[in-house]
Amino acid sequence: EMQLVESGGGLVQAGGSLRLSCAASGFTFDGYAIGWFRQAPGKEREGIACISSSDGSSYYADSVKGRFTISSDNAKNTVYLQMDSLKSEDTAVYYCAVDSHCAVYHFHTWGQGTQVTVSS
Repeated sequence: EMQLVESGGGLVQAGGSLRLSCAASGFTFDGYAIGWFRQAPGKEREGIACISSSDGSSYYADSVKGRFTISSDNAKNTVYLQMDSLKSEDTAVYYCAVDSHCAVYHFHTWGQGTQVTVSS
């Protein structure tokens, strides 16, 4: 059974950094894409970053471009989201999900989410 588990969330001051992890089990990341999403209270879910193992391509939403970095460690079957220069508007529950490639945008197997709170 494919599963994803997010971790690394927490409370951080504006301008600070956090690194989120998305650990995969039941499948190997090689051959898939992992996307990071977030949902703030009262707002729709937003796709913010994605990495495809097939060609190493990565994508970022404009709202996080230049501040967040997505990477993968195939040996650990884990995808990371390094978040720097955090802003209060980054406060949300962050989720990861699986797809065949970032461009397909048919994500599934969602994790339980990890809360990120940025205090101003």
